[in-house]
Amino acid sequence: MRLLELHIDGFGKFHDRTISFNDGINIIYGKNEAGKSTLHTFIRGMLFGIERGRGRAAKNDLYTKYEPWENSGTYEGWLRLEKDGTIYRIERRFRKENKSLKIINETKGLEEDATPAFVSSLLDGLTETMYNNTISIGQLKSATEDGMVTELKNYIANMNTTGNISLNITKATAFLRNQKRSLEAGLIPEASREFTSLLAEIRNIESEIAGPEYENQLASYQNMRTQVNGLIENTQTQKKDLDEKLANGKKVLSDNGFTDRASVDAMSASAEKLYSEYASLKTECNKKSRKILSTLTAVLGIAGLGAAAVLGYFNLTAYLPVCGAAAAAAVLFFIISLVIRQKDKEYHRIFDNTSAELGSLLARHLGDSAVSEDAMNAFRARMGEFSKLCDMVSQSETEIKKFLEDLSSLQTKQAGCSEMIEKQQRTQWELEKKLEHLSNCKNKAKALKRTLAENDRIHDEIVAIDLAQETMADLSSTIRDSFGLYLNKEASQYITGITGGIYDSMSIDENLNVFLNTKTKLVPLENVSSGTMDQVYLALRLAAAKLLTGSGSESGGFPLIFDDSFTQYDDDRLKTALEWLASAYGGQIIIFTCHRREAQMLRARQVPFQLIEM
Repeated sequence: MRLLELHIDGFGKFHDRTISFNDGINIIYGKNEAGKSTLHTFIRGMLFGIERGRGRAAKNDLYTKYEPWENSGTYEGWLRLEKDGTIYRIERRFRKENKSLKIINETKGLEEDATPAFVSSLLDGLTETMYNNTISIGQLKSATEDGMVTELKNYIANMNTTGNISLNITKATAFLRNQKRSLEAGLIPEASREFTSLLAEIRNIESEIAGPEYENQLASYQNMRTQVNGLIENTQTQKKDLDEKLANGKKVLSDNGFTDRASVDAMSASAEKLYSEYASLKTECNKKSRKILSTLTAVLGIAGLGAAAVLGYFNLTAYLPVCGAAAAAAVLFFIISLVIRQKDKEYHRIFDNTSAELGSLLARHLGDSAVSEDAMNAFRARMGEFSKLCDMVSQSETEIKKFLEDLSSLQTKQAGCSEMIEKQQRTQWELEKKLEHLSNCKNKAKALKRTLAENDRIHDEIVAIDLAQETMADLSSTIRDSFGLYLNKEASQYITGITGGIYDSMSIDENLNVFLNTKTKLVPLENVSSGTMDQVYLALRLAAAKLLTGSGSESGGFPLIFDDSFTQYDDDRLKTALEWLASAYGGQIIIFTCHRREAQMLRARQVPFQLIEM
């Protein structure tokens, strides 16, 4: 398998970055923090994916560490590789919410079904663990030579028993022991009792709030109050209009000298009486018989006085009684005529007074003092209007009284609604408190449920730890001879080339002690330099790669990826290792380094390579 090209849309510090790889040796050079580890992790991520951790682990896991620095929504890229003459493009999106994997067969121009089985077949069964333990080669981490010896022994033991160098059986056993104690300390035995108590309390609260007294009628009362407020406002508006109408009616009546219907009726009666007297007096004043009688009696009086004067003039003694009678008759006639005249004057005086009074009344209400039947009819119509106005005023006063009663009733209802709303608000407040308490209880119960589940998980883990301790005890005491023999054989072949023949073989005894063979003696690993230990480590990694992946220097099946693996190599060791790798390993080699000497040495010896500067 060969890596051809990769493209990073977004991964760590890289954005829209493309890198191509050649056959043979590829040196990726960059100073510290240039992004070499990012690129190395991207390759691993494209092959095996990157899963986001859970809980606290998510804060420091690879997913979080290599989230894009810019354009955070784009957390993806692709890797082109060639296997058995076919070119594939692996496309991955790492973002949890839209994670995806596509594998494009570029040779055939179709998309493959990216099942785990197909991915495993594409990588020839290479797992992420095998990748980390074999073809991805770092350096020994121990700072001292004694520590390096221990690290190598752990490496061999773990490869022998588990195929995984990331495990340290001794440390793992101690870790499991500590983990068990930690798990036992994490058990919360009282959680079950508290959980049962909380469930009972939750049931009680739910029973309480299900009662009718907590039925929410607030909206209904608020709607009712709104309706009542509308009725009050409408009634007040109607009352106001009626008040204005009543005030106007009373003003009209007051301006015309009326206070109520009785005053109108009284004026009407008074006018009718005056008009009747007017008509009667007018008839009396227009009678001619009184004038004729007055004139006749006056003439008779004059005639009697004339007759008495004639008889007196002639001194007719015999006619003296007649003369006296004529004189007396004349006086009587004069008196009668005077009385008739005086009576006629009295009729006219009373008529004038009545006419003036009636005319004044008509003038006040009709604007004309002329007395006539038409004027009286108009007056009567006017009085009828005033009567209707009085009725309207009276009706308005009755309606206003009714409005006041309605307003009083509505205001009482309004106060009742406000009281019920206030009561409902208090009830809802109490309900909210109970619901809040219920929510807190449920949250506590939920947390306790998680605690109970955690207790169960802890119990399960303790059982698993006990089993693992037993298994590891068995494994650590039974190293398989076949693995040791194979490792001796393969590692010896590699150590010869890596050391340039300084050491031509190595052996590992049953106690995992490593010896380097010379022509004269066996050299214990503890007696060699740290640089030599790194060479032994490389030989063991290559031997493990051949064992676990089925690839070796002859076939060059998988690329070898070196991540600052030669830091502790001096120049001679580095030159020897590079020359051996260039000649012995037939596959692709990718070297991540923060030094330029690898490129310089290869260039000096005219070894073809590609330099990629970060």
